[in-house]
Amino acid sequence: KETSSPSLGKDRADTVIIGGGCVGVSLAYHLAKAGLKDVVLLEKSELTAGSTWHAAGLTTYFHPGINLKKIHYYSIKLYEKLEEETGQAVGFHQPGSIRIASTPTRVDEFKYQMTRTGWHSTEQYLITPEKVQELFPLLNMDTVLAGLYNPGDGHIDPYSLTMALAAGARKYGAQLNYPVQVTNLKSRSDGTWDVETPLGIIQAKRIVNTAGFWARDIGKMIGLQHPLIPVHHQYVVTSTIPEVKALKTELPVIRDLEGSYYLRQERDGLLFGPYESEEKMKLQDSWVTNGVPPGFGKELFESDLDRIMEHIEAAMEMVPVLKKADIVNTIAGPITYSPDILPMVGPHQGVRNYWVAIGFGYGIIHAGGIGKYLSDWILEGEPPFDLIELDPNRYGKWTTTEYTAAKARESYGFNNIVGYPKEERFAGRPTERTSGLYDLLKSKCSMGFHAGWEQPHWFYKPGDETGYKPSFRRTNWFDPVGREYKQVMEKVGVIDLSPFGKFKVKGRDSVKLLDHLFANVVPKVGSTNISHMLTPRGKVYAELTVSQLYPGEFMLITGSGSELHDLRWIEEEVTRGGYKVEIENMTDEMGVLGVAGPYARQILQKLTREDLSDGSFKFLQSKHLKLSDIAVTAIRISYTGELGWELYHRKEDTVALYSAIMEAGQKEGIDNFGTYALNALRLEKGFRAWGAEMNCDTNPLEAGLEYFVKLNKPADFTGKQALKQIKEEGLKRRLVYLTLETDNVDPEGNESVWYNGKVIGNTTSGTFSYSAQQSLAFAYVPTELSKVGQKLEVELLGKNYPATIIQEPLVLTEPTRMRLQRKGESPKI
Repeated sequence: KETSSPSLGKDRADTVIIGGGCVGVSLAYHLAKAGLKDVVLLEKSELTAGSTWHAAGLTTYFHPGINLKKIHYYSIKLYEKLEEETGQAVGFHQPGSIRIASTPTRVDEFKYQMTRTGWHSTEQYLITPEKVQELFPLLNMDTVLAGLYNPGDGHIDPYSLTMALAAGARKYGAQLNYPVQVTNLKSRSDGTWDVETPLGIIQAKRIVNTAGFWARDIGKMIGLQHPLIPVHHQYVVTSTIPEVKALKTELPVIRDLEGSYYLRQERDGLLFGPYESEEKMKLQDSWVTNGVPPGFGKELFESDLDRIMEHIEAAMEMVPVLKKADIVNTIAGPITYSPDILPMVGPHQGVRNYWVAIGFGYGIIHAGGIGKYLSDWILEGEPPFDLIELDPNRYGKWTTTEYTAAKARESYGFNNIVGYPKEERFAGRPTERTSGLYDLLKSKCSMGFHAGWEQPHWFYKPGDETGYKPSFRRTNWFDPVGREYKQVMEKVGVIDLSPFGKFKVKGRDSVKLLDHLFANVVPKVGSTNISHMLTPRGKVYAELTVSQLYPGEFMLITGSGSELHDLRWIEEEVTRGGYKVEIENMTDEMGVLGVAGPYARQILQKLTREDLSDGSFKFLQSKHLKLSDIAVTAIRISYTGELGWELYHRKEDTVALYSAIMEAGQKEGIDNFGTYALNALRLEKGFRAWGAEMNCDTNPLEAGLEYFVKLNKPADFTGKQALKQIKEEGLKRRLVYLTLETDNVDPEGNESVWYNGKVIGNTTSGTFSYSAQQSLAFAYVPTELSKVGQKLEVELLGKNYPATIIQEPLVLTEPTRMRLQRKGESPKI
């Protein structure tokens, strides 16, 4: 065991990492290896204290999240060569792992996951019960229907892994100092930090909080409430089992999903770790209210076998040799959970140069990849690929301690639940983020959860099967969504869009700032456009609607999940460029209603003196007006592609505005519609969505967004030079528009696209087109296979369906149809 004498070593550093678990040490290793000088890690007791040292150490290539697979992949490849690089043994075993399916729904889930693996470098196979038995001969095969097999999986010794990373970090010049406790953090006016310790102060250009279950305490020093809570996780180790000892090769790791536990070989015995239900599992809530007890480092909790008894029984049923085994060790230690189990990784909105890598329920498998990912982001100024699902800014002031506790319980208990598309989870809801319409609509629809908000997905009518009924195939929402689609195309519909992120930007430099931030031109006063913020490498960081309401005063609108993600980027640019502007986040104060369909104008005109005719209120114009005496900012735009307006107003006016519109539209047959119908409408019109067709993995040219990118505008916007180079070099892939011949299943996005027996690309989003009566999807494919008429295949639930690239859009937008009509041409609906 290595020792370290407490010292600071220096009083200045580029990056100070707080916390010496596997994640913090991995970041120190990667930053130093990439050549960053002055990396200092401070650990309050000793390396691996906290959750790292007692972890079960599982490593797997599997993850349902597309980009998290990249993190897992990198970690495993790093761990395979770490011993050779650092001279430190890491105790890495790679016997593979098998997830067990013992219900038909679980087999569907495995097929769903397999269609998402074809375009990844991860080895993953759907295997028969016979193959499962061959790989794990000690299983009771009575209920086994299939296995999901990852050959490179296994487990690693967490202590040895951390020490090897530490040796690497030192080798490349990082300083790891312990025991040194951080007692306070003070931000300086130039954006640097004073990191206070009993041994003195280090001035840091940036700090990274990797403090595990102490991360909340570190956050509190600067006024942040990180939504984290420690969970009691137990696992059990048995004595030698003769049948295990007799095996020639190590058993693969088993995950029995219905029994909700993992099981692996530990020397000549077995190690077994369950995830209890939300009623039985235990949170360490006192640490949230009172902080972690001083001195807690390598301690454990009292174990409680009663709590995990049903899982032990399930494991004995599945692996009968367990019945005769003695338990020699029970470990019960704290693991930090965020509300959705996913960690929080990246720079934090509202605080300069403060980064986090916290909330790791699975720190060992994430440590390597996250260290590399964060190191690249810190050094390059942009993330190496898109990981919005880990953005620390996905949480906000609405994330209360009660919410965090309820969600952590649910997430722990649901650890092995079936992962459906369009998944909804209901604990902790609703938060304080409800629009004015929530109470009015909650019993009439199936609500979805978006960044703390409740938003209608689809509405019920008499005779519908109500409620949330998840499925891998078409389910109870399919016909109602078709009905809402028809409502918008033929009459008029109203949708609650209040979850949008909404910012006001004004001040002397507002035009200059936006001209630099966005690839599109700055809209004139009274006009609106779609604009993209690009990264220096030319990737699509964000898509916003920009309106200039008054000279130099703008309203910026983004999707609910991007609110603080986009705001942080804008604020950072303001600081970096010294722009004189004020930015106000209006998201919670403002309600938004969308009104769309052929009768939208007719109905709204009844409520206002303002002329809404096409000549007076053109497409992509914005105006301040009164509807039924309620002040609104109206923008003539609709994500449905039909005639429509978005109506921005004070949140307290939402009910009155909604009621007035509904009443005015009685004769025209007005009705509600939800986000599922909106998605079908936008896909038919060929509208891209941020997070699907475009993100930090894509550039706007391959995404077909040239129309919004003005390479010839005078301003040198972020990403302009990179885009010019991308254009010059030519595109390797393109976004295409596909129709599919399917049966009872539709594409969701991220499915493998096949050509000539090979995977050549992936879908980004999909739906059923209620106008063409067939499935529709966007997909990325190599440029040479991107022509209209090209025949491809899309894999859905283990079957390849014929697909054809068609000319987009399937349905022309209303403004285009009007333009063609004026020219005397007959437009296609």
